[in-house]
This record gives sequence, C-alpha cells and structure tokens, in this order.
Amino acid sequence: MTKIIGLTGGIGSGKTTIANYFEEMGVPVYIADDGARKVMQSEEVIEKIKKEFGESLFENNILNRAKLAEIVFNNTDKLAQLNGIVHPAVKKDFDLWLKQHDNCEYVIYEAAILFESGRYKDCDTIITVTAPEEVRIDRVLKRDNTTRAQVLSRMKMQWKDEDRISRSNFIINNVNLKIAKEEVVKILKILNIKQNQS
Repeated sequence: MTKIIGLTGGIGSGKTTIANYFEEMGVPVYIADDGARKVMQSEEVIEKIKKEFGESLFENNILNRAKLAEIVFNNTDKLAQLNGIVHPAVKKDFDLWLKQHDNCEYVIYEAAILFESGRYKDCDTIITVTAPEEVRIDRVLKRDNTTRAQVLSRMKMQWKDEDRISRSNFIINNVNLKIAKEEVVKILKILNIKQNQS
C-alpha cells in the first residue's frame, strides 16, 4: 500500500522547493495549495463560497483570491468557514490523485497547514521544513506582492515551528539548499530501509 509522507512548514520555509526535490528523486508530489486552487474553480465550491462570503468576491464568476485572503487572514472564524468548504474538496481531489499513484511506494502530500487541517492523521510519516523567521519573511516578500505586516499576520495564523517539530518524524532546516537536498536523500534512504524491513 502506498505510504503518504506529509510535508509541511510555515510560510516561506521553502517546503515547495523541497517537494520539488522529492519529485526529482522520483516521488510523486501532491501540492495541497494547487489542489485548493483547482477545487475553488469547481461549481460546487464556488456556490458554497458565494453563500458564505457573498457575490462581491466574484467578477464574471471568477473568485478574487486576494480579496478573500484579506478577509480570512484577519479573521479566524472566516478562515475556519473557508477551510470547512475547501478542505473536504481537497481531500476528495487528493484521494482521486492517490488512486492514480497506487503503484508507488511513497507519495508526498505537501501542505502548509497539515496539522491545523487534521490531515496529518492520514500520513505515515511527517517531515517539517524550517528556516529562521527573518529568512522566511524575506523569501515571501521577494516571492509575493505583499507587505511585512501581511506576512507576519499569516504566520500568526499558522502553527509555530516548535509545535510542528514535536509531531514530526524528520526535520529539514532549509537555509542552505545543498544541505537541505542532502537531507532529502538521507530521509529517502531511511524510508527505503524501513520499507524493506516491513
């Protein structure tokens, strides 16, 4: 049976870079954010978002994600409402994807809010990607059209690194990419040894 490796880390930790490296090593990767973007274009999810958040977030039936983000990242209740719509749809999408990869030993499920969403319970192994806060802020400022205050507000909505680390099997400190990549190789070796022993 295919083992699910949960890959998580806070905003700006570089977990997508690490996910891409796992993919280069031959492990299929499901990016939950991409899954969420996909399901948020489905009619069913659009209708639910309209009902909860109003028509004003849509232009020609296209969701203004920036407006929605502004609402939910400043309001925990609204974020919980949105997650209640999106998470079940992403789970359904991932389950279909998983069926297409049932011949693989491992797949990666990459999600920033792996613990917050409860999806960690479906994972056989969990890897947390970390980086110092200032490095993370800097990465997000370079990557997104955003402000330091907005990045900090999003960080506040996510778990702290120490909470993730305490529940993870492996930690990748992603400051130096060469060293981080070596960690990926090491983790895969350990997982393959375990797989062969079971």
